[in-house]
Amino acid sequence: MATKNSKFWLTLVIFSLIGQVAWVVENMYFNVFIYKMFNASATDISLMVAASAVTATLTTVLVGALSDSLGNRKAFICGGYILWGISIMAFAFINVDTVGGLFPFATSAAAVCITLVIIFDCIMTFFGSSANDACFNAWLTDSTNDSNRGAAEGINSMMPLVAILVVFGGFLGFNLDKSESWTSIFLIIGITVLVIGIVGIITIKESAIKTEENKNYFKNILYGFSPKVIKNNPMLYLCLICFTVFGIAIQIFMPYLIIYYEKSLALTNYVFIMAPAIILASVFTAFFGRLYDKIGFAKSVILSTALLMLGFIILYLFKNTALVFVGSLLMMCGYLSGMAAFGAVIRHYTPKGKAGMFQGLRIVGQVLIPGIIGPAIGAAVLKNAETILNSDGTVSFLPNENIFLAALVVTVVLCAALAFTILKIKKENKTNA
Repeated sequence: MATKNSKFWLTLVIFSLIGQVAWVVENMYFNVFIYKMFNASATDISLMVAASAVTATLTTVLVGALSDSLGNRKAFICGGYILWGISIMAFAFINVDTVGGLFPFATSAAAVCITLVIIFDCIMTFFGSSANDACFNAWLTDSTNDSNRGAAEGINSMMPLVAILVVFGGFLGFNLDKSESWTSIFLIIGITVLVIGIVGIITIKESAIKTEENKNYFKNILYGFSPKVIKNNPMLYLCLICFTVFGIAIQIFMPYLIIYYEKSLALTNYVFIMAPAIILASVFTAFFGRLYDKIGFAKSVILSTALLMLGFIILYLFKNTALVFVGSLLMMCGYLSGMAAFGAVIRHYTPKGKAGMFQGLRIVGQVLIPGIIGPAIGAAVLKNAETILNSDGTVSFLPNENIFLAALVVTVVLCAALAFTILKIKKENKTNA
């Protein structure tokens, strides 16, 4: 049921923002963390992203279906955020000195740390995906309709960039080359996520979702993968396929983006360069959500894809700071508005009363497949990348501009998939008119 209640919009903003702050730390800064602290390779980073993607998918499938069966989103959201916060704080204790003391016979304390980070990342992802991916997103689907879905999705989809801005700004006071800085970061983020979970007990209004047909939990788990359901909802699955290709393009470069800015381009002040781009892209995405409500998916996603491709081209061709800013701005506008467009159209085609069951399916397209294929393509592209010698005698790789070329090639494939999907949508609209 749609709502204009101010408490709904407040809940949307704070839970979406803080959830995305936690995901930004995981998706963009865990890579930096293990790169700087433990000299992780591109393969290590790819493995961590893939393991997290598998965990997120399984969790969302299982917990999303369970929330439908129990007719309860609020308990999973609030409890999940609290446990999510606690699991983030656990990373504060992963460092070479602590691990070296616990595992004195290990050949490399750094290698053990990388393994522990990957394991704890999966644990953290379990709680985060239960709360955010499975239940918060299902709650958002339950709470909107065609009159406000674009506006809500615009806010929801701009939050990853707002979160990046918050994290960039918050990290300014920390030297990320020092272990104690990471300890403080994980404690601050963890406590914040935990507190938001407590706040949700007051602000979240439970949606009425319990129905007799949702009681069979095991049937709910497989619902979105049933051939009959696929046949009855072809547009939903076509849009999910397009979303998957879109996600693969993003995941080719995203795990390496900050390292590319800081190390490869030597942009030590990249935060100040990126902050204006993030602000402008966030504002654009907020307005884009309202534009989506007026012009629909087809025109909106064409605009998003064009901006994304133009951004990739500029980032591939140029290393001048001003042009890197322009390319990053266009890429971010395309990325976030694309997320909004796909998010809204998938919610539109999700069968009523089945939102929890379909969150797992959404994560397969949004996280699992892109999280495995995208970073693997990125790692393959960077296989023979230039390396640098660190002060401690270890060697680290340097990401290069080829990650944007690879992302552009995948986006060309997306264009073909979108052309087919948009034609199907237009045909369906004519049939229903």
